[in-house]
Formats: sequence, structure tokens, C-alpha cells
Amino acid sequence: MTGEQREVPEATRPTGGRAASVFDVARVAGVSHQTVSRVLNDHPNVRTSTRQKVLDAMSELSYRPNFAARTLSSSRSRILGILSTSSGEYGPASTIAAVEAAARRRGYSVSIANADGLDPASVAEALDHLGNLSAEGIIVVAPQVGVMDALVATSFTIPYVTTQELGLSAGAGGAATSAGAAAAAASVGAAAAAAGAAASAAGAAVAAAGDAGLAVDQVEGARRAVAHLAGLGHRRIGHIAGPSDWIDARSRRAGFEWELAARGLSAAAVTAGDWSASSGYLAFGRLAEFDVTAVFSSNDQMALGVLHAAHDAGLGVPRDLSVVGFDDAPEAAHYLPPLTTVRQDFAEIGRLAVDRLLGGSTDARGTSSETRLVVRHSTASPSR
Repeated sequence: MTGEQREVPEATRPTGGRAASVFDVARVAGVSHQTVSRVLNDHPNVRTSTRQKVLDAMSELSYRPNFAARTLSSSRSRILGILSTSSGEYGPASTIAAVEAAARRRGYSVSIANADGLDPASVAEALDHLGNLSAEGIIVVAPQVGVMDALVATSFTIPYVTTQELGLSAGAGGAATSAGAAAAAASVGAAAAAAGAAASAAGAAVAAAGDAGLAVDQVEGARRAVAHLAGLGHRRIGHIAGPSDWIDARSRRAGFEWELAARGLSAAAVTAGDWSASSGYLAFGRLAEFDVTAVFSSNDQMALGVLHAAHDAGLGVPRDLSVVGFDDAPEAAHYLPPLTTVRQDFAEIGRLAVDRLLGGSTDARGTSSETRLVVRHSTASPSR
């Protein structure tokens, strides 16, 4: 309802305790049952005011569409598939929840198929499963490089949209390595080339197939983090990257190196974790050998591990060490100290993906969502 709920006249209420039908909704809304059907099927040729009258009538009558009957009568499944490989992680889980909510508002149900992002056969099996359900479209919430490879290698005709940048490559090993010598020789142009020309063959092929991806601009987000630390005066900045098979982790590392090079700086050290707080704790032990004054962590959970490790090492944050995370997870504001981080809107990406897949988006190619630096109390000017 857009305003105060009105009383439904008794003459239009269903009788005998039966559930409301399309015809009941039509009588209350003052439209034909064909118009109600068009609203249910999200037909574009319905006036906004008429659509709202129908939705209001549905609400008043507690009308619930019979999706099984609609499927049989229309030969459409009204199912959207989600291909996921990391539904337990905060970011992908948030995007999946937003996809489900947006799809439901458009009259679609959602089926999720989980796969092992490192196993092409598992990805192909998940896609086959969604195809067997007659999914009308698939939203790929699977940020591993191998999934992009599998999408190209698997022949299927279902429309799909990806929710990540396509294939920036910047390897990240588990051991900490000094990047001083290589980065010192890097120019802004070289860094830009490394970040821009490192798109994987899989990513290029997916884009050529008609989907440039809907994504948060991970590179720009990482640049914001480094710019903040450099602006405070930090010159020895270390980075904890995510797993090297994750597209987002590669993009954030590329942004980290790009911004340093643009400022004539080199990375003090780079190491990697597995997104968990415990891996961040161990990673800081490796970075500490390079006397870093600041750490940019590729996600907030690993940053939490850094805060713990710094405390155990007798370092004050931000007095002795500045820490920046990525994601702005709900608990980041409650870390000790509250974490400075890069916020990305996972829910927006989920909504945009559904809009793109169902034809409501005016963008024919890729779309990036903006990031925002959230400054809290884990960063300050260096004391040494």
C-alpha cells in the first residue's frame, strides 16, 4: 500500500474461506484479469499507476500467486539460477541474499547451485543442474578465475551475468616478498599496463560472449586505501592479498601496486592469506620482518587478525601501525580500534544483476559500483 489501507468491500472479498484469485484482485483493483496477469508477469506495458493499484489489491486480499500454475500455463519456469562457489563468505553471501530478494520482487524464485571453483567439472555440473531446472537466467556469484575459464569451456545457452571484474591478474604467493627492487623501477604507465593489460584470456572471452560483468571497482577501492595511508605520510606499506585464484584479490593487489607506483613508492612487502582472521594474524608476522608502518589488508577479517597480531607484538594501533581493511563488514566498526576500511555495496550488485538479467537495465555492457573509504580509528600518521 502506498497510503492508508482501505477496507475491502464485502462484495469483492472471497467467500467460503477460499484464497483470493486473480479475478478477485482484478475486481478490487478495477482492472481486467488480463492486466493482473501482466503485472504478475512483470510485463513492461503496464502503467505505473495501474501496476500500483494491482499490487495494493494483492496486499489487501493477501493474494499469493500460484507459481506452479503460472509455470504450466506460460511454459516459463520463472526461476533464476545462482552459481556460487563461496556462499559462506560475507561478500558473496550478501550478494546472493540481495539477488534472492530482488528476484522475488520481480516474481521469480531462485535456485542456488554451489560448485568447487577450482574444479571445472564441478562448475559444469552445477550449470547443468540449473539448466535442468529450466532456469531462465543465471547470476554468477563465483569470484574465482577458474569459474570464468569453465564458463567459456562449457556450452550452454542460458543468459548469464557475472558479479565480479573479469580477470585482473597479479599473482600473490604465501610467503612475504620484498617488492622494493621491482616496484622502484615501475612507472605510473607500467603500473597501469600491469593492471589493465593483465586481464585473463577467460575474462576476455566471457566479455566477448556478451557479459562484461557487474562489479564493484576493486582496483579503485584499493587505490583509495593506499592513497589514504600515503596521505598520512606512510612510506613502508605492506599488503595482505587474498587467495591468488580470486579475481577480487588480484584486482585489489593491482590497485595497491598501481597507487604506490603513481606516488613514486614501492611496496615494503606483499604476502597472502585465505580471507580468515587467523591467516591475517600469521601474515602480519611475515610483514613485520620488513618493518612496515602500515598494512592494507584485502578484507576486514584478515585485518582483524592483523590487529590481534599487532597487540600480541606490543604494537599500538594506530600509534605504531596503521591498518586498513576492505569490505566494511558489519562488525568492522566494533573492532578495537574501529577499522578504517573500504566500503563496497554487495547488495547493490545483487540488485543490478537481477535488473540486467531481466532486461530492466539500460546498460548494455559492464557496470561498476563505486567504493567509499570509511575512516575510523585504525589509521594515523607514522610515528617512526
